[in-house]
Amino acid sequence: MSTLQDQFLIAMPSMRDPNFSGTVTYLCKHDEKGALGIIINRPLRMRVSEIFKQLSMNVVDELQADRPVMGGGPVQVDRGFVIHQSGEPFDNTLDATGTGIKVTVSQDILDSMARGAGPEPTLVALGYAGWDPGQLEAEITANAWLNVPADPAVIFDTPIDQRWAAATALLGVEPSQLSSYAGHA
Repeated sequence: MSTLQDQFLIAMPSMRDPNFSGTVTYLCKHDEKGALGIIINRPLRMRVSEIFKQLSMNVVDELQADRPVMGGGPVQVDRGFVIHQSGEPFDNTLDATGTGIKVTVSQDILDSMARGAGPEPTLVALGYAGWDPGQLEAEITANAWLNVPADPAVIFDTPIDQRWAAATALLGVEPSQLSSYAGHA
């Protein structure tokens, strides 16, 4: 099986599912059991400071606290994920591949961030996108998604509202060239 782990899934213009329309998803896990990804361009009306407050954390780093939280996907929307590139050994961290992009789901990273000792840069998300075995491959075959190797600059350096276009540009395609109609020859 060919893995799509450590790639971006770019929703095609024809995507009508409101959970994924216009999204870029970082695929942090893909194997014979299915796939798991975090949407990187769907900000919630919530700041990281609200998560710190809910966890009763003393905030020292106001820059971290003021960042928006992403809606990572429609599954387990109360579960938090931190995407980062830190070399620190946080609990429950998935190190996808060679890009250095990591996803941590444990509270120790949030505590470190609140104290001003956490990794920089970060992206915090609530929820994730999940696919059963073979489901994602079928959706790609049906022209619901484009995929391209992930680039940390799109996650960490690109303004949120420009991430879909930036991810699409990694394919050498202008967003205006993509059709909202799917077809098969």
